Amino acid sequence: MRWKDLRRSSNVRDVRGAGGGGGMRMGGPRIGGGLGVLVIVVLAFVLGGPEAVLQLLGGGGAGAPSGDQGRPLTTNDAESDFVARVLGSTEDVWSSLFAQSGQQYRAPELALFAGAVQSACGFASAASGPFYCPGDQRVYLDTAFFDDLARMGGPGDFAAAYVIGHEVGHHVQTLLGTSAEVRAAQQRGSEVEANRIQVAMELQADCFAGVWAYHANQSTPLLEPGDVEEGLGAAQAIGDDRLQRNAGRSVTPDSFTHGSSAERQQWLSTGLRTGDPSACDTFN
Repeated sequence: MRWKDLRRSSNVRDVRGAGGGGGMRMGGPRIGGGLGVLVIVVLAFVLGGPEAVLQLLGGGGAGAPSGDQGRPLTTNDAESDFVARVLGSTEDVWSSLFAQSGQQYRAPELALFAGAVQSACGFASAASGPFYCPGDQRVYLDTAFFDDLARMGGPGDFAAAYVIGHEVGHHVQTLLGTSAEVRAAQQRGSEVEANRIQVAMELQADCFAGVWAYHANQSTPLLEPGDVEEGLGAAQAIGDDRLQRNAGRSVTPDSFTHGSSAERQQWLSTGLRTGDPSACDTFN
């Protein structure tokens, strides 16, 4: 992946070392967690079943925003540079796509943290993986997840970029009002229905990640041979059915929160193939 030619975003904030404390949870649930330290997710499933995984990925945990907005990213190590350039590319692509429909894209911030972080959605550890918080419209990322994702079967720079694109996809959903509609629908329905809607939301974010990559590759040659396979390998590695099998449990689709490996690959492929956000209607 030729990421070094991408524009570097100025919206990356470094909150490593900021830490966090207790208090009341605010701002609603985190979205899109569980893409990082997947070994811990599998362990949670073995010990506590689907409920434990839900609690780990998107559930409780006290914490109020610390008020620390972080400092602008000044380090220039390879991982930080990679994150800043991928985020800059998502800004360029989504700004253009929003403008085509007469809308203005408001770019999210991306907060780099280490170990644990305080967000408007509460306190989170690196065990929950990268996540998006609608409350402060920030993507949160501990770059240590790159190594964990590789160990789970999703190595490569485009695999990591896909996950960043997925979290930015949740931001797009927030701007379009989809996130609010999903939360309202989940509150009205059963647990099974809430999970089904959550899966649709996650699969749409996968598709949006593919849409980003399609357009980024059109404007600047980005993808190299094997990159698409890296992304699809990551999508397969984090499918709910694969995680359940790896945990030694039977596959129970009603407990899915992110979609099966095949579904995640399908929707990432749809975005990569079409580059059309309207083709990402996973709800219907």
